[in-house]
Amino acid sequence: MLILTRKTGESILIGDHIEIVITSIDQNKVRVGIKSPPNIPIYREELYRKIQQENRAAALIGKDEFENLLERYTGGQKSGPTEND
Repeated sequence: MLILTRKTGESILIGDHIEIVITSIDQNKVRVGIKSPPNIPIYREELYRKIQQENRAAALIGKDEFENLLERYTGGQKSGPTEND
């Protein structure tokens, strides 16, 4: 892990396209701004972990359960090819 000391208004560059800017420091909180291309998603760690957990859970559901969920969210309307096509 790289540990750097920065003051308010100073920044850190990651590669050519990501800049992390220290916007304020208040007691035990540091506010950072992140400039990056729109195609690079940025998440708080706890949100990213939750997304990973939900993705793993979704990958474990069976075909019948998936079709039931799909039917519930689409109102029973089919989209795309069916088994009879």
